[in-house]
Amino acid sequence: MEYDNKLILAPMVRVGTLPFRLLAAQYGAHITYGEEIIDHKIIKCYRQFNERIGCTDFVEKGTENVVFRTCDEEKDRVVFQIGTSDAVRALNAAQLVCGDVAAIDINMGCPKSFSVSGGMGAALLSKPELIHDILTTLRRNLSTPVTCKIRLLKSPYDTVELARRIEKTGVSALAVHGRQVSDRPKDPANWSGIADVVSALSIPVIANGDVFECDDIQHIKSTTGASSVMVARGALWNASIFSPEGKISYEDVKREYIRKCFLWDNDIKNTKYTLRDMIGHYSSLELAEGKAVTKSESNADLAELYGQQEYYQFVCKTRLL
Repeated sequence: MEYDNKLILAPMVRVGTLPFRLLAAQYGAHITYGEEIIDHKIIKCYRQFNERIGCTDFVEKGTENVVFRTCDEEKDRVVFQIGTSDAVRALNAAQLVCGDVAAIDINMGCPKSFSVSGGMGAALLSKPELIHDILTTLRRNLSTPVTCKIRLLKSPYDTVELARRIEKTGVSALAVHGRQVSDRPKDPANWSGIADVVSALSIPVIANGDVFECDDIQHIKSTTGASSVMVARGALWNASIFSPEGKISYEDVKREYIRKCFLWDNDIKNTKYTLRDMIGHYSSLELAEGKAVTKSESNADLAELYGQQEYYQFVCKTRLL
């Protein structure tokens, strides 16, 4: 996989499922990250082809819980992100999915408690030896490209030194979120901190942070010198931010997302979670639409709410053939 001049959908908790990844790709994303999946979770899964839907599922043993769903359409661009604190577990997880994805990424930037409390995510930033162990273990044993995503450390020097150590492991690219662990989403991203990393490395650096409009893509790229740009909330609110023609109506994007959720049989709770995030940015969840989404209990309810009954019925009938 190439990492030069790419538009990339960032990994987002509960958002980066198959329908949303395909939505982003439809509008122009070249690479799409799935949400972080913990190593313990994925290694309890078995792989199966879902003939009814036409996708590949990784299903938790003893349950019918689909932990990761993908399809051939995205095989050359989807990145599987692992939450891990152990090299052997990371390798076991990666080996299970690497035949179905374009790359493996190790999350070293997530500040959320579920990740940090297990020694994963941003907790790895203070453990360079463990980072080295995980990444070199993956690089030695996989033919699939390996990358990782970090945050800025407390000083530019510390960030650059860590980035250099990561580069020496042989990773294909490094994504840098321009915030420190202690920063909140409302705090401005530090693009100059990303620029420091870019100037110090020879591998592609992916810039991430405060890309909300189409113009921000070129702005962060020119400011940091990064090879590629990763978009999170800007894509969640309107995935057409990736389009070279510019953004289209959020309402149109929302309806297209819903149709993809029907087509790929997305979990209704996940669909509602993403819709609520979209709606909450542009409106209020206390207004009629937000309340209706919250009350919806099935895809049929969402189809009726958004005037997609005919498409939903078509998908249902097709699966019965």
